[in-house]
Amino acid sequence: MSPDEVAVVRDELEAFAAEVFEPFARKDQRRWGQVYLRGLMTDARRKSVEPMAARLGEDGNRQALAHFITTSPWDPAHLRARLAWKMESVIRPTALVFDDTGFLKDGNASACVSRQYTGTAGKVTNCQVGVSLHLARDHASAAVNWRLFLPESWDPSSPKADPDKVARRTSCGIPQDIGHVEKWQLALDMADETRSWGIDVPLAIADAGYGDAAAFRLGLNARGMHYVVGISSTLSAQPGDAAPVAEPYCGTGRPPVPKYPQPARSVKDLVIAAGRSAARPVQWREGSRPGTGRSGVKRIYSRFVVLRIRPAGREIRQATDGVELPACWLLAEWPAGEKEPVQFWLSDLPETTALTTLVRLAKLRWRIEHDYREMKQALGLAHFEGRTWNGWHHHVTLVSIAHAFCTLQRLARAPKDAAPA
Repeated sequence: MSPDEVAVVRDELEAFAAEVFEPFARKDQRRWGQVYLRGLMTDARRKSVEPMAARLGEDGNRQALAHFITTSPWDPAHLRARLAWKMESVIRPTALVFDDTGFLKDGNASACVSRQYTGTAGKVTNCQVGVSLHLARDHASAAVNWRLFLPESWDPSSPKADPDKVARRTSCGIPQDIGHVEKWQLALDMADETRSWGIDVPLAIADAGYGDAAAFRLGLNARGMHYVVGISSTLSAQPGDAAPVAEPYCGTGRPPVPKYPQPARSVKDLVIAAGRSAARPVQWREGSRPGTGRSGVKRIYSRFVVLRIRPAGREIRQATDGVELPACWLLAEWPAGEKEPVQFWLSDLPETTALTTLVRLAKLRWRIEHDYREMKQALGLAHFEGRTWNGWHHHVTLVSIAHAFCTLQRLARAPKDAAPA
């Protein structure tokens, strides 16, 4: 926003911030929190402390802003809880969506920076990785929880620990009890924390980075949550109609244990065996380009195969009572012009779930890509130049609050007949 645009909504922004910042113990924290929000929302290329302070006029106290975001002892979880309560009532989320994004870095001094893969760059590069939890529905979403991923090289108890990085933990302010935890476990931890705030959304959505982990899917089940998660084409499974068979008992020794007569196959092979003719066209949302239909915009659609399967693997077998593996949905996107399916999802939603519902939920992750793009391009999500653990968590929390305010503004100005029920 331009300074004039920010001035127009300043009263609304301050009222929103006062509600979310209620947990702040001190008046100066509430003041600098509001100043920081205004700095994030003004038009400019950089949203780090120094350039924001230069643009904020009489409120541009660089030292005060730097202290507030980097070293002031406030717990971002309290603000995230307030933000989650506010956004849940507006969005009425159908799902919790888990994802992660990279924060590219040139140096090695920032907390948890390492050479690691990030989808932001599409390769292994020098970066931090943040895992986020979003409340999401077709028309809106909001990031309400975050974790900074700590690579094994930063964990003194790991055999892969890097002495130089371990030595930097103190200067980065990384708490002693923070060690390496897999991203899928961070996601489950955030689900638990969000539930502790009184927000209970019984459906989780995530990409294959999470869905491939059987422990993640089992963890969701243990929490009473259904899931629609991306998976790799190589995940193995039995067909839905497969059944364990016991060999004839000869009367001596232990009776044979029933087992599946055929080895598990990859989900890609199962879909290809079903054939291209099994694919059905499904439209799941309106795009942004003009179209010829009644809505005036182009509908986004593709072709999908849906099958009942029984995921295999040691963790699944160990967690299963009896010998029959649990059945669930396999969804595969197989566009008309492709020789083979291009994307796969797994879901434990009820067997009565419609194909259109599975597709719409699987594709809901586009909202999170939209969140990341808005937070990075317009609100400076990746512009934080501080090096501390607390500073990173403070910054991403404030950016999430700014993004939520922008979302509320958009929803308030949307045509009433366009708003979903």
